[in-house]
Amino acid sequence: MSLLKLNLGCGEKKLSGYINVDKFGTPDIKHDLESFPWPWETNSISEILLIHVLEHLGKDVETYFGIFKEMYRICTHGTKIKIVVPHFRHQHFYDDPTHIRVVTPLGLKLFSKRLNRIWIEQGMSNSTLGLYLDIDFELTQIAIKPSSDWFIMHPDTNVDLDLLQQESNIYNNLIEEYEMMLQVCKISNLEEVK
Repeated sequence: MSLLKLNLGCGEKKLSGYINVDKFGTPDIKHDLESFPWPWETNSISEILLIHVLEHLGKDVETYFGIFKEMYRICTHGTKIKIVVPHFRHQHFYDDPTHIRVVTPLGLKLFSKRLNRIWIEQGMSNSTLGLYLDIDFELTQIAIKPSSDWFIMHPDTNVDLDLLQQESNIYNNLIEEYEMMLQVCKISNLEEVK
């Protein structure tokens, strides 16, 4: 079986080499990503793109969990899932009434069984969603895109990321978006050792 690549919630931005999927418009496959199960076989997907999509999905928390469970089911071990979302304190997030879900790096880390086990050992109160839902994703990359407002305040093209994150905790509209990469983990550390 040859593995597939999905561009989920593509809108009219169809990409060559991907199955372009959306509830609206003229995608390759019309499907509502909040309807389960998704129309792909278990372990049939090698890459997923969610470019400005996840913030539109899962107003109900069980539906949001269902999206992650379906991604986990259809992906093979090692599949990369690229997620791009507006920063939750940027006007781009607030201006669109269809933006219903805040997506953050820590929110995605909650789906990591490795981190879940560490948090349990350390007595932390973070939600252990990876263990609870029996899914496992590692957040392997985080990039933040400064906004034009940031560059008005700090014209230097070499962005001080620590300062950007500190100031974005105080002021809105400094970070425009997050670009993050999740990796699907289906082989436990014990299995990798064998």
